[in-house]
This record gives sequence, structure tokens and C-alpha cells, in this order.
Amino acid sequence: MQMAENLVIVESPAKAKTIEKYLGKKFKVIASMGHVRDLPRSTMGVDAENNFEPKYITIRGKGPVVSELKKHAKKAKHVYLASDPDREGEAIAWHLAHILDIDENEKSRVVFNEITKDAVKESFKNPRTIQSELVDAQQARRVLDRLVGYNISPVLWKKVKKGLSAGRVQSVALKMIIDREEEINSFKPEEYWTIDGLFEYKKSKFKAKFLHENNKSKKLSSDQDVKAVVKQLKSDLFDVTDVVKKEKLRYPAQPFTTSSLQQEAARKLNFKARKTMMLAQQLYEGIDLKRQGTVGLITYMRTDSTRISDVAKSEATEYITTHFGKEYIGVQKGKNKGNAQDAHEAIRPTSAMRTPNEMKAFLSRDQLRLYKLIWERFMASQMAPAVIDTVSVDLTQDQIKFRANGQTIKFKGFMSVYIEGTDEETEDGENKLPPLEVGDQVKAVNIDENQHFTQPPPRYTEARLVKTMEEKGIGRPSTYAPTIDTIQKRNYVKVDAKKFYPTELGIIVNESVKEYFPEIIDVDFTVNMETLLDRIANGEIGWKKVIETFYNDFKTHVERAEKEMDKIEIKDEPAGEDCEKCGSPMVFKMGKFGKFMACSNFPDCRNTKAIVKTIGVPCPKCDNGEVVERKSKKNRIFYGCSNFPECDYTSWDKPLNRPCPKCDTKLVERKKGKQIQVVCPNCDYTEKAQ
Repeated sequence: MQMAENLVIVESPAKAKTIEKYLGKKFKVIASMGHVRDLPRSTMGVDAENNFEPKYITIRGKGPVVSELKKHAKKAKHVYLASDPDREGEAIAWHLAHILDIDENEKSRVVFNEITKDAVKESFKNPRTIQSELVDAQQARRVLDRLVGYNISPVLWKKVKKGLSAGRVQSVALKMIIDREEEINSFKPEEYWTIDGLFEYKKSKFKAKFLHENNKSKKLSSDQDVKAVVKQLKSDLFDVTDVVKKEKLRYPAQPFTTSSLQQEAARKLNFKARKTMMLAQQLYEGIDLKRQGTVGLITYMRTDSTRISDVAKSEATEYITTHFGKEYIGVQKGKNKGNAQDAHEAIRPTSAMRTPNEMKAFLSRDQLRLYKLIWERFMASQMAPAVIDTVSVDLTQDQIKFRANGQTIKFKGFMSVYIEGTDEETEDGENKLPPLEVGDQVKAVNIDENQHFTQPPPRYTEARLVKTMEEKGIGRPSTYAPTIDTIQKRNYVKVDAKKFYPTELGIIVNESVKEYFPEIIDVDFTVNMETLLDRIANGEIGWKKVIETFYNDFKTHVERAEKEMDKIEIKDEPAGEDCEKCGSPMVFKMGKFGKFMACSNFPDCRNTKAIVKTIGVPCPKCDNGEVVERKSKKNRIFYGCSNFPECDYTSWDKPLNRPCPKCDTKLVERKKGKQIQVVCPNCDYTEKAQ
């Protein structure tokens, strides 16, 4: 008699396909397609009067999936639940156990940090029971966010506008963006000056900055201060009065966590957090490497740990020794932050030997770019620090002192592979000074007096926002991307030049929440709640007790808001032109893809128009149109004719109003990385943009 097959349930078909190849014929692997049960969408689904008992239902549309799971489970000798190795994955396993009548004490749960043959097979040797504490922590988060969202949102619908929402983490993120905007608006710039000199020694030129006068630092607040210093210079000759040489070590960045991966992908690849996580999920679940089969290329991508396994370290050491030499080995000991859960490793390649170049044939362009980033960051983290020779030279004339700083890279170490990006402009390269000694004389070729003004704090980019949320302990690795996505979809913020700006609607919602639900946007409250969720996961406190403590105060705020909050009318902004159909004024409206113009006489008149920006260039294709700037559904700028659809001219490159000197075709501006070139779309003519 043939033995009944073992059933393995994972979340996605890609993951199922990968794992089934590893386990062999006695295992059937199928996908639940994510969650199968959740709280209902139409009602709160949490009984606040009955000890916050959640009411779970099968998610709409998942009926056929559940039927299929039950059919396979009945035939199986044993059912294994192999959802992701985090709290959400544990909750998915728990819901599946309930639907399939699996005893919670049965060892049906398997987890693996990487989807490789060895890791998967090893995990099936040691199945465990479902960890109720992890399920409770996830359940507490879900119930808490449901209580907040389904109590505050209806108030905002009544008093402000339909379709609004307020959430525990999204409200804090919105407040951070608005607070930063207020800082910028109230910022008063202060004037300051610098004196920069270009010097020469034996035909070698270098730069130095004014340091101080009479061995005391001097604040240069005006051009009078600068002129007073420059007036004291009697000649263009300066004496070298001090030379300090030091050797400095620069250490590599630690391997990626979820947060640092999202930040670096935003800086270096211009990826949104959502896109980064989508691509990382694909790399984790498995890529078809043809003869090698389907393999997960990276470890689990939701983590706040920088820990690396001994096996991974050993493999990296072998690769570094072979390709760079023993002197490049220098494993960095990662230190986790205080609030790190450390449930699994950092994000790293499952094999150091699978280089980006070897994976190029199997990955899409964006998959490859992200994999390359992860691979290089991991390899660099296991390499020796860079050795940098620094030199500081003081140039003196009477009591006026300038200082020149230079550095040369003596040993590149990890910098041979990867250098971490930053949000600010930095100099990672070399800055060589001529070989100067005390007693030498140098000549000032030029002395520049430069006026500056202090700058306000920078607006948040995605990378800065994720970094700040992590530093403050707001949310967890899995929440950053959906939080940022939500505040954009709700039109609470807009993005311009990669920076977040609050909208009028966002400011109104923030003010309403701040007045009536102050704890929801309080950073300390949100951080403390994350700590309580961690304590639930560790079995230190019951989840219903945490919810009860929160809800007792929260419900009084809801009742007060319903009674006292005034109805706010958001007036439409006039567009400055009349409707060509009925003559009523046109107004600006906000839609799914941004602002558009609509007739104020709606619903009697339903005329709408896209907002177009002309660039002062006649259409190259038709006689009477002009080129306008448009945006695609993915928010990418392109150019088209104002006479569309009569004229179908479009271009991703920005057309210019001048002809090519070679063939007379209109030139265009084309982006090449961070550079912009002026090119001819018809011939090989190219010039640098001014």
C-alpha cells in the first residue's frame, strides 16, 4: 500500500515551487496565497464588550483556496505549515491550523531563514508546535490597529472628508513630515562667510580654508569680518608651520537589515520601499537557475538583526581569500540595536559564491541591481577595514592661519567592493596634498571670500523617513513600506524631487488627530506599544490586558471627538479658467494619479481636464500643437503633444527648441545616470547639457 503524501503549506506559488523540488516525491507543496482568515472589512470585527474577542472570517475570494487546502489535508499523512519565519508567518500558520483542524500541540510548524536545499531539509528534521506567544503578539497588533482605524476613521469621514483614515503608525509618520515642514517654514537663516584659498607648492596646487586668527577661532558673520582678516595679509607667501600625519581605519557597514536595505536601495537605486520589498521577496522565494534548479538567493528579508551565521562567514572568508587575498579578511562583529528582535540573520546572499555577474543571466534588471547591492554589502562587511593616510597642514602668515586637509587610501580593504551611501554629500575619494614639511613656503594663488547662509533641516526622503522611524522605534521592519505607501495613497503627503511635502488634507487630518487623539501621534506612546508587543511575543504579558489598558482611555477620546469636533469644509482651489462645456469655473481636484481640473458645476457637468505644463517647444510632429509635460500611471514624466489624441507624438526625452547642427532634427535632453546629455534622436550628435 502506498504511503500517503506529506502536505506542506506555504504562502506563495513561487515558494511552493522551490521547496517541492527540494523535498522530493513524498511531499506535496501548495500555496495558501497569503492569509486565508482575517477580520471582516465591513465591520470592526473586534468585540470590545467581550474581552476584545476577534471575529475571524475567511477572506473574500479565498473560498476555493480553502477548499483545495482541506481536500489535500484530508489525504495527507502529515501537514506541515511552512509560512514565513516571523510573527505574521506564525499567525498565518495558526489560522491554517484552525481551518484544517490541526491540533496546536502537534509538531506541524517548520521555519527556515533561507530557501536552500540544506536549510529546508534541516528544518523538516526539527518541526515544532505553533508558538502561541508570537501569534498573540501579531493578533494584538492587528486588533489594536483595527480599534484605532475603525474608531477614528468614521469620525474623520463625518467631520472632514469621506475615505480618510488614521492609523497608529501612519499618523506618527505623517506628524513627523508635518513637524519637519513647520521647522523649515519657521527657520531663520543666519549669514556666515568662509575664506578659501588656492595655494601652490612646486607647481602643485591645493586648497586650504581660513582656520583662525591669533590662534583663536574667529566667527565670520559678515563681509566686514572677512575684509578685516584679508586686510592683514601682506603678501602671497605663507609658511608651513605644522604638519600632522595620521593613519586612520575606516570600517565597513554591517550587513543589511530591512531598514538599511530600504534606505540604501532608495539612495543608490532610486527604489521605493515597496518595490525593494517586492524584489527582495522574489529573491528570497527562489529564482530558476536552470541546471541548478530553483534556489532562494537571499535570506529572509524582514529582520532587524545584523547577525551572520558561522557557515556564511566561513564561505565569505573563502571567497575573499581566493579573489582578494588573506590580507583582505577582517570579519566585522555586528552589534544589534537594543530593540532588535534578532529572530533571524541579517539579509545576505545564501551563497557568497553566487556572484552578481554569475546571476545576471537569471535575473531581471531590477532583481539583479538589488541582489548586487545585497551581495556587495555582505561581502564588504566581512572584509578588512580600509587604511587611510591623513595629513593636516597649517599655513601661516603673521597671525593668520589656513589649514589644508588631505587623505590618500593606503589600503582599500572593503572599499574594493562597496561603500555605503549617505543622504549628504561626502567625499569618499582621495584628496592629495604635495609633500610639505614644516619650514616650507607656499604661494597663495587666489583668496576667495564666500558668503553662505545656514540651511534648514532637510525634508524627509524615503530613506531618511525609514531611518528616523527605525531610530525612534516607530513600527517594525514589516511596517515601514506599507506605512509610507498609505500616507501617499490617502493624499496626506506628496513627493517632489524625492522629498515628502504635507498636503492641505494631511495637515487638517493631523490637526484633528492631534487635538482629539493625542496619544495616537505621540512618538513615546507608539514606541512603548511596540515594546509591549515584544513583551507579548516573549510571553511576559497577556495580549488582551495590553488592549484593555489602551482602549479604556481611547474610547473616551472617541466619544469626545464625535461630540465636539467641528465639521471642516475643504474648499476646492480655483483653477483660474472656465469650463468650455458649461462656462462654470474650473477647480483643482485630487485623484488617484494626482491633481486634475474638474468643473465646479458637478454633478450637472462632469467635464474634467488633465493639468498640463508647457515647455515652450512646438510639437515636432504636427503644425499647431506644443509639447507638454505629462505623467504616466507610474508617475514617470514623459512629453507629448497638446493636441492628443489627434497627434500621437510622445517622448521620454525632453525635446529642445533648437535643431541638430548635423541633421536639423530637434535635439532632446536625455538622462544618463545622474548626468543629463543633449543628444540628437536621429544621428550620433551629442553635447553636454549646460
